[in-house]
Amino acid sequence: MENQSELIIELRSKLSSSENRVKELEAAHAKLASLVSSCICHKVEENFDSHLSDKNMLAEKMEKLKQGNSVENGKRKPKKRLSGYSFNPMNHHSQRLVALKIMYFGQRFYGFASEAQMEPTVESELFKALEKTRLVLGDKKDLQYSRCGRTDKGVSSVGQVVALLLRSKLKEHGGNTSEEFVDKRAEEEELDYVRILNGALPNDIRVMGWCPAPDNFSARFSCLSREYRYFFWRENLNILEMESSCKRLIGEHDFRNFCKMDAANVHNYKRRITSFDICPCNGSDELWFMRIKGSAFLWHQVRCMVAVLFLIGQGLESPDVVDALLDVEKTPRKPQYKMAPEIPLVLRSCEFEGLNFMCSSDSRRALQLHLEKECQTYKLQAAIFHQALLNLSTIQDDVSITSKTKKKVSSHVPLMSRPTEPSYNERRAKLLTYALSKKTLQE
Repeated sequence: MENQSELIIELRSKLSSSENRVKELEAAHAKLASLVSSCICHKVEENFDSHLSDKNMLAEKMEKLKQGNSVENGKRKPKKRLSGYSFNPMNHHSQRLVALKIMYFGQRFYGFASEAQMEPTVESELFKALEKTRLVLGDKKDLQYSRCGRTDKGVSSVGQVVALLLRSKLKEHGGNTSEEFVDKRAEEEELDYVRILNGALPNDIRVMGWCPAPDNFSARFSCLSREYRYFFWRENLNILEMESSCKRLIGEHDFRNFCKMDAANVHNYKRRITSFDICPCNGSDELWFMRIKGSAFLWHQVRCMVAVLFLIGQGLESPDVVDALLDVEKTPRKPQYKMAPEIPLVLRSCEFEGLNFMCSSDSRRALQLHLEKECQTYKLQAAIFHQALLNLSTIQDDVSITSKTKKKVSSHVPLMSRPTEPSYNERRAKLLTYALSKKTLQE
């Protein structure tokens, strides 16, 4: 119900923006028509005698009309721009709503979204490339921009999806996802968005594919499901206990004890997990990953779920703690615990109905070569650190120093015995009190 309300508000906002834009265009058209009708460029010679009696003045004005501006001291003055008009030739290009599938390695970014005022973000780098390649023709607010998810600082993705209006070679406006349109028109005649953008993006961001989107498409609200993967080293973890515990998270639950609560903006903490698996990577016994799929996720939800599963895998918590945290009646306040690290988390894919992303053969080859080169770079770095580990074995221990230092062993405090965060109701009451006090001061 909350998502539907947000969708209705977003659609109404788009409709209002479109109506205002139409009014602006109609007003601009009327002004332009008035200017054209009053233009004297083609009437100067016809009205020579009736309008100008002084021939010297006429010659001077004719010279200004030819040059477009006056010249003084050998320097040309800039043309005076008419207020309310744009002389940008890009405005004459067609636009269409396009969905882009994006991958990025998130280690150096402060998340995907750029609203946090921290740079760099993936979104800010993407828009720099869009502006550099002149694929966008207006401000961000006029581009019908939407994104599927807002990944946190350090989180990567190989399947993030955004949608926005881009410059198009085709005369038709709007999106079209029919196979006939895609095969015969878009692939043969449309701009190669993948090649153009990847030529302007940094090495740790790449566009994987593009797809024409219908006019009412929203990368956020049209998404059917999202899949995350969290990579980890098995070490001494009890995988069987973790698998048993993650199955308890499948289904619709109130996940307020498995997220960072935003009581000011989020009031429904129920989400549906459709699958939760733990698998080895490519048959490896050491590197594993958790595969979590759901319709939508709360802020930090995946990293909180993974953190609790790690405690269970280490034998520090019982699988029953999952049930206790899901029971918000008995556990209204979230126990304090650290989230799992952000670097191993990857947004794997976002699923949409009717979207078939595509990429030209040349762009695909270039993208493959780029990704292979990046893999080789990180493998070389891993090889260097591996050599450091091998050389460490040749260094002898200093027994005199080791005997004087004793490592503190911290005892584990059970989750259900730890200090708790404020409940949702307590947070809302605090926000309400603050709002009332602020209103009183203003009055």
